Amino acid sequence: MTIDLINDMIPPLKVTDDAAKALVWMEELRLHALPVIKDKKFLGFLTEDMIIDQNNVDAKAGDFMLKGEDCFIFDYQHTYEAVKKATDFDFECAVVLNEEEEYLGVIVLSDALSIFSQSASIQSEGGVIVLSMNQADYSLSEISRLIESNEAQVMGSSLNIEKNEPTKFRLTLKINKVDLTHIIATLERFGFKVIAKYQEVKTVSNEKERLDMLMRYLDA
Repeated sequence: MTIDLINDMIPPLKVTDDAAKALVWMEELRLHALPVIKDKKFLGFLTEDMIIDQNNVDAKAGDFMLKGEDCFIFDYQHTYEAVKKATDFDFECAVVLNEEEEYLGVIVLSDALSIFSQSASIQSEGGVIVLSMNQADYSLSEISRLIESNEAQVMGSSLNIEKNEPTKFRLTLKINKVDLTHIIATLERFGFKVIAKYQEVKTVSNEKERLDMLMRYLDA
């Protein structure tokens, strides 16, 4: 479950916390942004660049024009949604809220990557494509044929019903090819909607190096 991936080691900033404290936490956690909350409500991210630009370590987190206020998912959503949100906003993590829109914590991309790597199909080099489609348009054989026309193969797949749109499927595909450009162009040409794509790299032992490599090659 998504909630199980929340990293309890990443604390949120309160609006009354100063920029100096935020910088210390960012350095210790090796993050470039931290979530800011007030009364359990997520307000956005305070970034290292914002603090440096303002050049005032005494400024409070609530005094900044925070970024990424939409960089969150709900606890019932799939982990892939957290990855997509984080990469959309170029952050290393995404916030998780409950149905009352109260802050629960954050999911870090490196943690999500470790979950992906548990799958045998994910362990091989390649990329991941996520498609959204009407259930009537679903045909794995047709999608596979289009992918194979680009000299690639589907190594694994996962099909889910969209929670907010029950007439639609969300199809996640592991492809044995790192460069997804031509595959995506082909799928889109035939009317398939690509909502996320993830370039995967060889596994490295150090978790921070894995995160750095993921951020370098991930494209969503």
